[in-house]
Amino acid sequence: MQGFRLDAGRQTLVLAARPGEMAQVVYWGLTLPAGEDLETLAGAAVRDVTGGMIDALPPLTLCPEAARSFPGQSGLCVRGADGAPIYPRLVFSHADEAPGQLALHHVDARLGLRYTARFAVVPGTDILTAEAEIAADTDLRLDWLCAPAVPAPEGGTDRLHVAGRWIGEFRIEHTPWSAGSLLRESRLGRTDHSHFPALLLPGAGATNTRGTVHALHYGWAGGHRMIAEELPDGRRQVQFGHAAGTEHGLARRFATAPLYLTVSDNGLNGVGRAFQRYLHDHHIPWVDAAAPRKVHYNCWEAIYFDHDLPTLKDIASRAAALGAERFVLDDGWFGRRDDDTSSLGDWTVDARKYPDGLGPLIDHVRGLGLSFGIWFEPEMVNRNSDLARAQPDWILGPDDQIEGRQQRVLDMANAQVQEHLHDRIAKVLTDHPVDYIKWDHNRVLPMPDAAQTRGTYALLDRLRAAFPAVEIETCASGGGRIDFGILGRTQRVWLSDSNDALERLRIQHDAALFLPASITGSHVGPRHCHTSGRRIGMAMRAWVAAQRQMGFEMDPRELTEAEAAVLQRVTAWWKANRDWRMAADILRLDSPDPAVTAELQLARDGGRFVVFAGQNASSAQITPRPLPLAGLDPASRYEVRLLNADEATGLSRGAPALKQAALTLSGAYLMQQGLTLPWRFPETMWVVEGRRLTDARSET
Repeated sequence: MQGFRLDAGRQTLVLAARPGEMAQVVYWGLTLPAGEDLETLAGAAVRDVTGGMIDALPPLTLCPEAARSFPGQSGLCVRGADGAPIYPRLVFSHADEAPGQLALHHVDARLGLRYTARFAVVPGTDILTAEAEIAADTDLRLDWLCAPAVPAPEGGTDRLHVAGRWIGEFRIEHTPWSAGSLLRESRLGRTDHSHFPALLLPGAGATNTRGTVHALHYGWAGGHRMIAEELPDGRRQVQFGHAAGTEHGLARRFATAPLYLTVSDNGLNGVGRAFQRYLHDHHIPWVDAAAPRKVHYNCWEAIYFDHDLPTLKDIASRAAALGAERFVLDDGWFGRRDDDTSSLGDWTVDARKYPDGLGPLIDHVRGLGLSFGIWFEPEMVNRNSDLARAQPDWILGPDDQIEGRQQRVLDMANAQVQEHLHDRIAKVLTDHPVDYIKWDHNRVLPMPDAAQTRGTYALLDRLRAAFPAVEIETCASGGGRIDFGILGRTQRVWLSDSNDALERLRIQHDAALFLPASITGSHVGPRHCHTSGRRIGMAMRAWVAAQRQMGFEMDPRELTEAEAAVLQRVTAWWKANRDWRMAADILRLDSPDPAVTAELQLARDGGRFVVFAGQNASSAQITPRPLPLAGLDPASRYEVRLLNADEATGLSRGAPALKQAALTLSGAYLMQQGLTLPWRFPETMWVVEGRRLTDARSET
């Protein structure tokens, strides 16, 4: 037997390769001692055999094989060029090892197949990556290939996976472990609102702030498949890969996207911290990592398709006065785009709306001190467009397909399509001082196709190489395409099309298990929300937006003086604190009151924090329950201050100490007892700032 070990932060991965078999993961969990004997460890994990089963337990390998009587889902489903199924029996051949990297090679000499599993430690993080590829001497048809399969811990009872919908993304679903498979699959050609590709496996008693949690994320923007299965013998496995059947052509090599693994001993927050830091510090291709994140103004909900230069100039001036630093011109500036029925694909400036081009608007915006961004939806086309009339063969799918938002999808695997889109977008970026693209994707594919995603990746990569100073936001009717694959090519996500602060509070809270504040766009929407119909006060809208990368999307002409003053004040606070907050750890708090959604953002050095406690509904009890904090040093003392005490209502009639003045309390007290906050109406937010003053141990 050969043993292999990788350590990444708080986790250890141990693999074993026995003669005549594929390699397998024999341990994935919290860090093991340095001197652990891998052969003994692998032997200790072998299970007994009893009645009612075959005479040996088929191994749960990196790619479980049907040809070895594996009792669960196999990791590879492949056919020959003639369509006949192939059943490999892959055997470990050799390993390539380097510091923090491991490649395990396998062969089936009879079938001329080669399989490689690659693992890598991301230095300075708690993240491991795992990828797989299959290669052959002859053409194959691939139905399914999983990234290296991993055993799931058997001590927990729950599987946490991510569902959702348009304007309701990132809903955490709890499914108890039981015999059989939990299958999640996005077959719509993008990550999708309903299927964020992740699985969280909490140990017994794990919460946001304590306990062991294993987590996996599949970094692919083209639709994925996840299997979390409990076998009849009690073992559990997890597989991730591209959605099944999305490789449409014959090929001699197929590969998965990276699977990201982490293990936390600090509950779900440890998982969130690992993913947030990895994205912020290592993965996002920042234009300038040291530059402050800008406050956006996006004009979509103010004007929709009604572009009028004097109106836009007025809106830009008002947005600048409120504190905006970037103006984003949304849908409607091109072709003859007066509604969503025409002109997608015609990426030339509409001379009816802009007779002198975009120059006068951009000059005005830049004269206000704002940079300029613009909206594209490159992968889409309307049939009522010059492009569709000239190149109908570039449209993906049958002519009688169901349309979405009056549009269809371009064949991004076609090199001519990529070239055309590159040229049109490049001309806009060359002719104008644009520093930002909002890249949208407003309908699903007519059928899932992995080549479509690879084509989009290629276009993004080419544009980024040509225009390295342009930041790109991934948007797909809000959060329909968010994953680490697309985030390797973009710098911001539009988390949801919902600007309802109450909905956003929950969406942002759950998305923090994966996404840092620095890439998560959050905008102050209209007083009367266009997607929910709710009317929510400015303070709540502003503070919810201030939890992430802040922006505005309401029509600034609707604001009263009082509303404008509140927004200016919150925006100024956001700017004054963005230097540390955009890299802070977002820690979800275990609120004892389900009517309170709360998080703590902790500076990397632990020296300061801010708590956002959103009252999402009326509480069952009369007075607020104390809110325990997380992530602090128990021995240190902290000064805590209620930042927005002036927002207290007259029905808060008592005198809680925090409402009166700043308090100095130990980290132990703040985490065990918590903050006693004043009473609040629903749909409002308390914001508490904290600074570490001393380490109590230094005083003894």
